[in-house]
Amino acid sequence: MKLIGGYGSPFVRRVAVSLNFLGFDWEQEAVSVFDSPDPVKKHNPLVRVPTLVLDDGEGLVESYAILDALDDMADDAKRLIPAGGAERRAVMQLTAVSTGTMDKAVWAYYEGRFHPAEKVHEPWVEHNDGQVMGGLGHLDVCAAKAGDGWLAGTGRISQADISATVAITFANRVRPHLNVMEKFGNLAALANRCEAMDEFSSVTP
Repeated sequence: MKLIGGYGSPFVRRVAVSLNFLGFDWEQEAVSVFDSPDPVKKHNPLVRVPTLVLDDGEGLVESYAILDALDDMADDAKRLIPAGGAERRAVMQLTAVSTGTMDKAVWAYYEGRFHPAEKVHEPWVEHNDGQVMGGLGHLDVCAAKAGDGWLAGTGRISQADISATVAITFANRVRPHLNVMEKFGNLAALANRCEAMDEFSSVTP
């Protein structure tokens, strides 16, 4: 398998971490769609990352769909999303909050990155930053309840933990003024525990 995209993208990174936990053999093609769109375009009509190219050449797009497909291919003991029931709902909902937080951090960051200073709309930035804080605040409460365990109460690491970790570390990197690691200490402790694992540390931005 080949994962197209850089680890600076939280969506690429959560797929990379998941590939590691699931035990797949894969490689990265670190391209920017802004600088080199062609390697992505031939596999993804949206020209977005992450794009995952399977060994037979099939291209998978959008991180949620990629991870669903990978879980379907994986051994039962390694799957990161439970097959059904309350545990599945818990994992999916926490993952949704995490990816929504990533989205909002991206929007807030891009406003300053792609617009000249006189075009930056500060109320829009503040709105997105507020949503980042709301998402991380919810995950922090869940992390406090989990203690030294895992967010969704699955007994082992799940996609909820992976995505929540990627969300807070990404927000910490691109929105440093928010001081998210200090304000959300429970979630930060989970993230630090996860980031110490090879599956995370080998795909650091």
